[in-house]
Amino acid sequence: MHDEPKGPQAARWRKRRHEALRGLKLPPEALPGSLSLTHRRCGKPNCRCAKEGGHPVWQLTFMAAGRKRVERVPEEWVAEAQRRVAAGRAFKDAVAEVLVANAELLALRRKQRRRG
Repeated sequence: MHDEPKGPQAARWRKRRHEALRGLKLPPEALPGSLSLTHRRCGKPNCRCAKEGGHPVWQLTFMAAGRKRVERVPEEWVAEAQRRVAAGRAFKDAVAEVLVANAELLALRRKQRRRG
């Protein structure tokens, strides 16, 4: 499976793959998932949150071992966590681009093989 497909369409996919691979470096501090602000009630009957909709709480939501995980993030860590989540998402998007390019090249190779 080493013979690459030929033609301008294949060249475009190889270029996209090359560009994605060139910038592909796993940031060691990257985080998966998403960061969101939610509101929780503490349960104290006289607390202001019972009337105002809850205390603000930042959460990192991600998948680990096939299960959804939710971890609270302290307010003072939010800016850093946002940067780390963005880095993780950019890495994941670049990997996806490489995989799609490889799949498209495989499909082109198969079509060219059928033609002769």
